[in-house]
Amino acid sequence: MAVIPATWDMYDLIQGVLQAPWYHMVFEVALVLLIVKIYISQSFSPEKTVLTDKEKETLVEEWVPEPLAPDVPDDHPILKSMEKYCIEGQNGKYVTVNGKSCINLASFNFLSMVGKKEIEDEALKALKVYGVGSCGPRGFYGTMDVHLHLEDDLAKFMNCEEAILYSYGFATIASAIPAYSKRGDIIYADENVGFAVQKGLTASRSHIRWFRHNDMEHLESLLIEQEKLDKKNPKKAKVTRRFIVVEGLYLNSGDICPLPKLVELKWKYKVRIFLEEAMSFGVLGQTGRGVTEHFEISPDHIDLIAASLETAIASTGGFCCGKKFIIDHQRLSGLGYCFSASQPPMLASAALQALKMLESKPRILVDLRENCERFHQKLMNMPGVKVIGDPISPIKHLMLAEPAGDPGLDVRTLEMVVDNAMNDGVALTVSRYLEPEEHLPKDPSIRLSVNCELTHEEIDRSADIISQSFQAVLGKLTTRSLDVSSPLNSVQQDNRSLKASR
Repeated sequence: MAVIPATWDMYDLIQGVLQAPWYHMVFEVALVLLIVKIYISQSFSPEKTVLTDKEKETLVEEWVPEPLAPDVPDDHPILKSMEKYCIEGQNGKYVTVNGKSCINLASFNFLSMVGKKEIEDEALKALKVYGVGSCGPRGFYGTMDVHLHLEDDLAKFMNCEEAILYSYGFATIASAIPAYSKRGDIIYADENVGFAVQKGLTASRSHIRWFRHNDMEHLESLLIEQEKLDKKNPKKAKVTRRFIVVEGLYLNSGDICPLPKLVELKWKYKVRIFLEEAMSFGVLGQTGRGVTEHFEISPDHIDLIAASLETAIASTGGFCCGKKFIIDHQRLSGLGYCFSASQPPMLASAALQALKMLESKPRILVDLRENCERFHQKLMNMPGVKVIGDPISPIKHLMLAEPAGDPGLDVRTLEMVVDNAMNDGVALTVSRYLEPEEHLPKDPSIRLSVNCELTHEEIDRSADIISQSFQAVLGKLTTRSLDVSSPLNSVQQDNRSLKASR
């Protein structure tokens, strides 16, 4: 074998260097110089400050630790309501408040599932078999056979391929949104969505584009605007996902979303739809399947449906349903699913029984719709009251037709109406919001919930009591406003002065 002289290797190296592009040589030299500079440079080490014992004692004396929890004002509405109202027993069609039996128009027991013997019996049977709780997330010995049965029944009921259970209704949509939408993606959200949806939007870190409540023209204008931007930067458009997030039945207004138009925009502008049905599941549609059934639209047109088991079904937790690959993704990415203890088996059994009752007794949905329409008609005739919500919606908001211009005053006025109505045997509640964290400030209102078991006499009596309570309170306020020395009038004068100074 011939031996190649070592000089040939050096010759080839020199030739390679000479033939290399000039910019390549510049880059190599700069890289070598940078490495040498980093190697010979000394790391920065700030001078250590040595304190004397006296200085240390002074710092310790001056240090004031922050409170473990922020101070809560004594007049906080939650604390006031806890002191004013004490509930005894179950929140059924009737509820006992401060020892007085009242017609319950405050809780979301739309189908009157609370207190049903069949549901309680199933829950007790499961309690004896499984105990109180699962004590673990679904992926860590928290999956019981009843969870799998409930997921299977919910998927079949909603005509979807698969369903996934969450142990907390609030966390369902709040976990589902960030499981799919990430930083850089775009979400078009109705500005009236509830707080759980808002938390999901925040957690996703996506770019949020708000459109006016149920205003499809405004939504389409935003989609057209984005379409123009995509044409300017097609490379970015390829990796940017787009979602529309709406509620089937809005908790904050009682309105139903225009789903047919949303589906039309979905296919026209290539976006995905996330539909939150916490209030519409078990309420809308001939069999309670929600807003998709209400508009006779196949669930296949919706990319993700999220719903709650804490309203019409009267259990705990929530679920998402859709295509198999959509649900499987949540089992690894839905934080509320992966890291929360699973739904207590006895409550999953209760939800299973409630779902069976809903399927076997569709008449309760007819009764609920008739009660909603009758109540709506009665409320529309009240003087001084503005009714917000769809006639067939079990959620209705009662607002002052002539607000004072100060939300604090309006809330106190509505609280007086609630107190008057409770004294006459009707339980109501003023809508509460986390004002600093809400996307938009909400107008003060009394939120009213309709039950399917209410009789016509109970509806008429409740409407009369609510009307009388409004008239009594507004009448007192009108009389007080004529008195310059009245506390209410002085508050109003202070507010006017403050606004004038601003």
